Amino acid sequence: MARLLRWTALGAAAALLVGGCGSGSSSDDDGKGGDRTSAPASSPSRSSGTTAALPSSLTGQKLAWGACKATADSPAPGNDWQCATLKAPLDWSKPEGETIGLALIRAKANGDKRTGSLLFNFGGPGGSGVSTMPSYASMVSKLREQYDLVSWDPRGVAASEGVRCRSDKDIQAAEDVDATPDTPAEEKAYFQDAADFGKGCEKAAGKLLAHVSTTDTARDMDLMRQVLGDRKMHYFGISYGTELGGVYAHLFPKNVGRLILDAVVDPSADTVGHAENQTRGFQRALDDYLKSTGQDPKQGSQKIADLVDRLDSKPLPTSSGRKLTQTLALTGIVLPLYSKSGWPTLTSALDAAEQGDGSELLALADGYNERDSSGHYGTTTHSQRVISCLDDKERPTAEETKKRLSAFEKISPVFGDFLGWDTAGWCHDWPVAGQFDTPEVSAPGAAPILVVGNTGDPATPYEGARKMADELGKGVGVELTWKGEGHGAYGSGSDCVDSTVNAYLLDGTVPKDGKVCAS
Repeated sequence: MARLLRWTALGAAAALLVGGCGSGSSSDDDGKGGDRTSAPASSPSRSSGTTAALPSSLTGQKLAWGACKATADSPAPGNDWQCATLKAPLDWSKPEGETIGLALIRAKANGDKRTGSLLFNFGGPGGSGVSTMPSYASMVSKLREQYDLVSWDPRGVAASEGVRCRSDKDIQAAEDVDATPDTPAEEKAYFQDAADFGKGCEKAAGKLLAHVSTTDTARDMDLMRQVLGDRKMHYFGISYGTELGGVYAHLFPKNVGRLILDAVVDPSADTVGHAENQTRGFQRALDDYLKSTGQDPKQGSQKIADLVDRLDSKPLPTSSGRKLTQTLALTGIVLPLYSKSGWPTLTSALDAAEQGDGSELLALADGYNERDSSGHYGTTTHSQRVISCLDDKERPTAEETKKRLSAFEKISPVFGDFLGWDTAGWCHDWPVAGQFDTPEVSAPGAAPILVVGNTGDPATPYEGARKMADELGKGVGVELTWKGEGHGAYGSGSDCVDSTVNAYLLDGTVPKDGKVCAS
């Protein structure tokens, strides 16, 4: 089953698609000074259920930074990069208990003035920071003048106890499951597949399955801050990374330094609300794409909806011998909407599909699903599911979902049906209970946090930026709007956005709340 709801797993890396590491024996050094004053031994929680003071075995650990190694999914990143493993509690309510390893990567600051570490999360949940950070570094080369660029694989992701819930063979077989069931038999198969996936995750993750929440990862971040030697947390969160940043700010408001939240998840939306937001966002992006090709958005959308509907009963052949199903076609259509640079690719793929060849849309779907030419799939969506289903308390039933389908289809004739059903299927019969309806991000007393929204963002519609700024609190959330296209704003072609973000991170200059950058 593909995932559209919260389909933000690739974050900033989505544009790269459409357009590993091991710890060594060398010891860490503290760089060039800057913001590496002594960090507190522990930071109090503002959420229910406080965390006990951390033992020195955690806060005093010395990271063994060494050369990064190649992984099955990515080559070694080169001599600029160092990797290490951080110990963190499996269960944050028992900080002196069992630990897990978190994979970190960094490139040290190369300028004369060092501010500290700048921690990156690229989205998901489920995205690997260790794999993505080197590819993203050229976009943030200016920031490296003052910051060590640091990222990590959050718990349950890739090299940090990554979870694989089913085999490649089973993943490919599941692609034939109808994600918009029309009959009792299809509905039964849809929910059985969801239940089977959850059982696979439980078997693979074991006791870790109950300890991969966004709150757990936010606590990991503050431990990283301490071990890295930073007095304040400087952070760049993209897509889901904005929710993670908001939760961190709520838990540790006094430790907030300079936080950027770009491509913002609406913290006020529950499971159904997120699905409605994304239905609206992807349809809005599709409308903009259709206008760019000279088509009427309503007529163009209906043409695409008709194509998708035909695939429900008659999948298209492809050059690989596999079939382009309705679900795979939707995945292929969505991926190029993440970046305006992908629009020509979408035109070509849709034209080919109308001519009876599903090869190009299938290739796009495989790109999102991390399927390589040998049939091996990545695990981003596995990690995404175990994290989001632990976070989200809401479990819509099939009957509740059916009552909402017409509303979803009214928002989007292309994506509505799929996203509507996804609210019921994603966490169906999940082995562990979810933790909250919506994340708590209020952060009174925190330093100003820059929240960046893009009016053309398909995956995290720009309305979420204002919601995040408001919920962070007066004097904390500062909104910057870009009238652009694609998922995210920084590094997407706006000098206004880039200069405003750089001034905030490098000089501490906070823009006026509500500043707008024109396309």
